[in-house]
Amino acid sequence: VQLQASGGGLVQTGGSLGLSCSASGNIFTIYDMGWYRQPPGKRRELIATITVRGEATYMDSAKDRFTISRDNAKNTVYLQMTSLKPEDTAVYYCNADVMTRQLLQDNYWGQGTLVTVSS
Repeated sequence: VQLQASGGGLVQTGGSLGLSCSASGNIFTIYDMGWYRQPPGKRRELIATITVRGEATYMDSAKDRFTISRDNAKNTVYLQMTSLKPEDTAVYYCNADVMTRQLLQDNYWGQGTLVTVSS
């Protein structure tokens, strides 16, 4: 199973950016998917998760500015970010709980995509 994230880049304060992450490989079904981020010099932190039914949960600082969504047919999770701040600068990682065709469940990470918000 591979998770490929894309969409990172440089954006100005107050701008918007959308990330996507597609899963491929030995997939029977995907349960929860999520986005995490790791700011420079800090620990990785959870941003948001979404269930297969589309139920989303967010960390407090993301609730009003970030939106997580998914397309189950495409095995893809999205993160739409608005009103970006310099403190949102981080490497953003996608994550997924995957059941393989052999009915083995495991947790997978994407490679990370850098988001830089300039002041």
